[in-house]
Amino acid sequence: MAGGGDPAEAVDASASAFVFEGSWREFAPIAFTNLLLTIVTLGIYRFWATTRERQYLWSRSRFIDEHLEWTGTGKELFFGFLLVTVLILVPFGVIQLIAQGLIFRGQGGIAAGVFIAMFALLFYFSGVARFRALRYRLGRTHWRGIRGGSHDPGFRYGLSHMWKYAIGYGAIGLMVPWAMVSLWNERWGHMSFGQLRFRSEADFSPLMKRYLLFYLAPLILMIVGFLGIGAIALGIGAAGDFDREELAWGALGGLIAIGFVAFYLLWGLAYLFFYAKYLRVVIGDMQLGDDISFGFSASTKDWFRLILGDVGLVLVTLGVGWIFLSYRHWKFFITHLEAYGVIDPEILMQSDTPMARHGEGLLDAFDMGAI
Repeated sequence: MAGGGDPAEAVDASASAFVFEGSWREFAPIAFTNLLLTIVTLGIYRFWATTRERQYLWSRSRFIDEHLEWTGTGKELFFGFLLVTVLILVPFGVIQLIAQGLIFRGQGGIAAGVFIAMFALLFYFSGVARFRALRYRLGRTHWRGIRGGSHDPGFRYGLSHMWKYAIGYGAIGLMVPWAMVSLWNERWGHMSFGQLRFRSEADFSPLMKRYLLFYLAPLILMIVGFLGIGAIALGIGAAGDFDREELAWGALGGLIAIGFVAFYLLWGLAYLFFYAKYLRVVIGDMQLGDDISFGFSASTKDWFRLILGDVGLVLVTLGVGWIFLSYRHWKFFITHLEAYGVIDPEILMQSDTPMARHGEGLLDAFDMGAI
């Protein structure tokens, strides 16, 4: 990494370009205050709580020689949520009541059409939500006074989100990795930071082996389960003087309970195995301008430790520990994020993308992650 006197600053692997310098002890007063005020205000304060958290987390995240800065406000998030509630959630609630009325009148076909159209619109808006949340967060993230953003409002991306996932799931789910990677490329391809455009040209093919493991995991687990039942049946047949019926029911009940837990645990691990690779691939194929590339080093083991730590923290603290999860997740992301290349801060110009006047209302409504 070049010294402070060189306007062109090198970003290499010898010292991580992204460094997180916060501590949970510093974050704790913010987290507990946010929790208390959110309870007292019946949840309304959570928008300002999110802003306080981001201000701290961004301010403790350093890229090369400068810390990030979060400039968003709680009022933006609050009005974004109100806007979505009035323009989308309330009308959808009314439409749902109308559809139920049609069912009671015996017009089930029309009601089914209304429900299908409503589901399609919700799916469309979920895509728009993810795009606009990323645009908003880049626009409120500053480094050396420079921000990001996008000229695209995200409405066309919502259509891409619909048809690409339709193809992904329509091909009996086998093209879902293609849809995920293609949408990532499209989403980031419309973003910029300063005058520099992001480019993402990730390929989904390196993900297919892990995805097929996740895809076939239910079938594999079912086969293992049937083999287990068969083994128990053979054991019962050789049980001799024992009460075979009682033994059979007990063994079957235990097997179902164990199988139920094992199914979701192992299937979740299979997805984690896939998702860890997914993020390494898509982030690893991103560029900012012509000179900066990115990487993400978190392995499946790292993700497993993060999730295991989350579960343990929440259980040990009887649920209170969830207020530290945002801190843990942001630290995890920044710690494993890498950047390579050369950037000249002297020629980095301010973004001319429009600034959103409200926050992540759509994203908040659909409870999705922006990154």
